Amino acid sequence: MSAASPTAPDDFGRRFLARLRPGRDGRLTAGVTLVLVAAALGASALLLMVNGASPSASLSAIWTGSLANTTGWTATLLNAAPLLLVAVGASICASAGTFNIGQEGQVLIGGLFGAWVALRLALPGPALVVVVMAAAAVGGGAWAALSALMHRFRGVNVVVSTLLMTFLAIQLVTFAVSTPWLQESAQGSSGIADAQSNPLPANALLGGLGKYPSLQLNAGLFIALAAAAGVALVLSRSRWGFRVRMVGLNPLTAEHTGVRVARLGGLTLALSGAFAGLAGGLLLASPASPNQLQAGLSDNVGWDGLLVALVARNRPLIAIPVAFGFAVLRAGGDFLSATGVPYYLVDIVKALLVLAFVAPPVLVDLYRGRRGATPSAQAPLSVVPTKTEAAA
Repeated sequence: MSAASPTAPDDFGRRFLARLRPGRDGRLTAGVTLVLVAAALGASALLLMVNGASPSASLSAIWTGSLANTTGWTATLLNAAPLLLVAVGASICASAGTFNIGQEGQVLIGGLFGAWVALRLALPGPALVVVVMAAAAVGGGAWAALSALMHRFRGVNVVVSTLLMTFLAIQLVTFAVSTPWLQESAQGSSGIADAQSNPLPANALLGGLGKYPSLQLNAGLFIALAAAAGVALVLSRSRWGFRVRMVGLNPLTAEHTGVRVARLGGLTLALSGAFAGLAGGLLLASPASPNQLQAGLSDNVGWDGLLVALVARNRPLIAIPVAFGFAVLRAGGDFLSATGVPYYLVDIVKALLVLAFVAPPVLVDLYRGRRGATPSAQAPLSVVPTKTEAAA
């Protein structure tokens, strides 16, 4: 018994290191990802050449508009914050097995609630911006909760309802900025009167660090990073997060253990909308924005944030670098479009990269299925002692 005891820590260490090493499926997935990313970049270059643009010049333009100087870095970080918030919210409901694709509308409704509070309440000092952010989150969460209620009481599919609610949100915001609620009619550059709200008061705007031409760090970036870290911690370490993940993996088992599956699913959907609404508040109250509510406030942030969550595979911490990458494409794409290259080419590049990162696990599973093999899963550290450990 005493002679066997020294070997027990060695066995435990070997099994722990084996768990850290990527399995065969992990290596295969990584290899397929590299191949698909290279293919996506090659297809993007070919597409640019077909449209009469130089791939090297386009890459240089994206670099100049996003990372080449402090102005580009400022634009990139401003784009990253709302994208990250939308992705973090999407990861919450996806962990519970609910797929919310209405973030674009929830961003708009968050902006609508925030603008209404900012223009109607006369609060002193920074209290107003806090209330504006809270109102934006409540607005987005309430808009998503409507889809949860429709699913609960009428059986309406969540994917369908959240998508259709986006178009309703666009019409609602368009109506709101065209009425005395928030109206201000300004002559746009196209010569057509663009409906928009009154400008927000100065104390309703988010603060920041730095001034032009130096790097400017918006307070929204710190809010988004804190949200990503907090949600990752809650989902992985809390009892509530364990219940959410259990519902996502097996709702029937979760229900048998006493979890109220319908209520928890509706709550995660509302939380997802709240984070999207908060992103709308950031877009509205950012010092670099016009600080007026418009029907185009969201500017595809909801769609792009959903893509960030897909590429990050619904992991809030991984969403941080992915959101930064998408922000580079957004900031650089704006600069690229100023050179005459259509912006929709940037959207196509983003779509190709999303497919390159999302498709590999599916392809690996299909490959294993055709070969009649099951994906190799790494065995977790067993709570049952081995013979050596028992002898020790």
